[in-house]
Amino acid sequence: MIKPDGVARGLVGEVIGRLERRGLKLVALKMTRLTRDQAVALYEVHQGKPFFSDLINFILQGPVILMVWEAPQAIQLVRNLMGALDPADALPGSIRGDLTTSRSMNVLHGSDSPESAQREINLFFHQDDLLTYRRCDEDWLYG
Repeated sequence: MIKPDGVARGLVGEVIGRLERRGLKLVALKMTRLTRDQAVALYEVHQGKPFFSDLINFILQGPVILMVWEAPQAIQLVRNLMGALDPADALPGSIRGDLTTSRSMNVLHGSDSPESAQREINLFFHQDDLLTYRRCDEDWLYG
């Protein structure tokens, strides 16, 4: 997900381009404003922590770009491209290493496990929203 700060800064194309150039396939995309219930469900693992309400308020302040990406080891690939949460620790070449200066305004969110990815996909997409690709020689085709 590209967070409100990434959308406001005009980084949508940059983020999507980096993921596509890495070889990931975009299978679902939606621009929306999260509801409070969606935000709370997304970040439920942080409920009770001191930063929880600030996190919810931040993610609700503007539109987000919801995305589903496909590739072998997609979660690890995306997390590597994202870079560390703290921009001081994010390597140059990563999205956060190149495009952020704040731990809280860090441009994007990515699932950290197959289980959280499935849970998050189910929060925002219906199964028929997800496209599938099939390989034909060297070209990817929609199936």
